[in-house]
Amino acid sequence: MLGPVELRTANIWCEVSPQTQHISIAYKKSGSPGTAKQIMYKGELGADYNPVVFQLTGLEFNTAYEYEITATAQQKSSKKAGRFKTTELWQYRKNVPDLVFLTGSCAYFNEPAVDRLNSELINPHTPAKPYGGDSSIFESMAKENAAFTLWLGDNWYYREVDFASEWGLNYRASLTRKLPVLQNLMKAMPQLAIWDDHDYGSNDADKTFPQKEASLKVFKSYWPNPSFGENGEGIYTKFTYADVEFFMMDDRWFRSNDKLAATIAGKPNPEKRMWGQKQMDWLKNALSGSLATFKIIVTGSQTLNPVSPFDCLQSYPIEFNELMDFLNTQKVNGVLFFTGDRHHSEIIRYDRPDMYPLYDVTSSPFTSGVAAVSGKEIDNPARVAGTLVQAQNYTRVTVSGAPRNRTLKIEFLGVKGDKLAEWSVGETELHQRQPG
Repeated sequence: MLGPVELRTANIWCEVSPQTQHISIAYKKSGSPGTAKQIMYKGELGADYNPVVFQLTGLEFNTAYEYEITATAQQKSSKKAGRFKTTELWQYRKNVPDLVFLTGSCAYFNEPAVDRLNSELINPHTPAKPYGGDSSIFESMAKENAAFTLWLGDNWYYREVDFASEWGLNYRASLTRKLPVLQNLMKAMPQLAIWDDHDYGSNDADKTFPQKEASLKVFKSYWPNPSFGENGEGIYTKFTYADVEFFMMDDRWFRSNDKLAATIAGKPNPEKRMWGQKQMDWLKNALSGSLATFKIIVTGSQTLNPVSPFDCLQSYPIEFNELMDFLNTQKVNGVLFFTGDRHHSEIIRYDRPDMYPLYDVTSSPFTSGVAAVSGKEIDNPARVAGTLVQAQNYTRVTVSGAPRNRTLKIEFLGVKGDKLAEWSVGETELHQRQPG
């Protein structure tokens, strides 16, 4: 799998069997007759699960490279090859390049012995319907000419048999990652990720999840993100492509339980937090220093949906109000939210007095069961018309246009890459409104 690829560095991830004794990577410029550089892995091998990350350094920017990984076990070698291209140094040299990337959430892969059964399937005369859907969606994604894939959480689903140990959490991550249907996508472009409840722990898991330390270790082993939280806590980080900066939030590590009262005596409960004060302070500082045209806050749970029957940042009013006050006071332009979780896709608009509107782009599910919208959400007044998708889908995001007039376009695409909905917003639509 390709991890983050930058101007002069690239991260290549792989996993080898317990029998593997040696593993190395050789790499060089594509088509170059020169001798390939080689890195021998010096870490420990021989465990039940052996994820490995090679960091390639000293690369040339905007240059294509090819690599070959060699794993040796009992004097027999196995080889895997791939390609990547380092990013372009455009700053202070040319106009910002266009950007295309993919995103989405909720990838459930069936394992019948431990899969969930819906209530109607308790009848022994009714055939069991798998919860995981058509996984060929990942083959469609692999064919896209995109810069990277951004996974929005629930990237695998831990089962009851996994929760009790680090071994069980590793088992689920490893079983998912080695599926043949994922291999082309993982090699085709860099992969970056946040987590949500199902790839952190149990359903609706919060900061009290007993295996949170083990879960963090597993996540870091299977997603070579740019960094992971601060002082060993959480997975939040940030990265930039072209003129888009992504603020990758952790909505589980510091999270209060969903059932904790949102308000006390009519005032926001200061004890009910989704991100935690430490992470909120990090986000505010990161947004303040950002020069990006579009500043995308990435988090697992929805943020702006006023009628959501499930967890949403608005259900944590102490933090929601703090963030809204900060955006207003600091006059931060270009902010959007990307979220997953809901098993349908949509775009929610949140209007602010004398400020530009905020948008929450929800993309879900890749393969998990589709959740039909019901109740008050059917006619949600905050939903952008024509954006509700109740089917398996992924999202293609295109950022293009001249400087100071950039456009961000969202396309929700079906299993075979067919367009299900489309929406776009201009850079100037996300700017502080001028008086008069």
